[in-house]
Amino acid sequence: MSEVKMHGRFAADAAGTRHIFPLSVYWEDTDAGGIVYYANYLKFTERARTDMLRGLGINQQAMMQLEGANFVVRACEIEYLKPAKMEDELEIVTSVTDLRGASLRMAQNIYRDTDLLVETKVRVACLDRDGKPQRLSSAINDKFNAILGDSALHAKTLAREE
Repeated sequence: MSEVKMHGRFAADAAGTRHIFPLSVYWEDTDAGGIVYYANYLKFTERARTDMLRGLGINQQAMMQLEGANFVVRACEIEYLKPAKMEDELEIVTSVTDLRGASLRMAQNIYRDTDLLVETKVRVACLDRDGKPQRLSSAINDKFNAILGDSALHAKTLAREE
């Protein structure tokens, strides 16, 4: 399988590593009032998560074909603070906040410049071909732990215990 290019970038500081995904708002993203339709923010965060996985070297198609594993959203909490509009340039900032044996949690915030527009908290589970929880492989676990920052030791301990 060919390598797929990441469109975003990673940024690191003492709190850990964040993935930053740029996104332009197009006509198709808006409602009749010219603001982003609420459900499209979920699509934006999905694109950002997929791009982050690419940047970590996690190929979801290969994971499914070779390991029989795939990621699914188990839970999502979203708070709309301000609307995005046609022609806005946005950034979706994703941080892995918790890592368990078969799941992880992420915070995904959407910004226009420095204005926080949307906050989301997402729990992603790893499932096998039969839809049952499957532990993350050690290689994938290590890739997520590499971007956890100060909470990495705690997450590694939890991943072993789950």
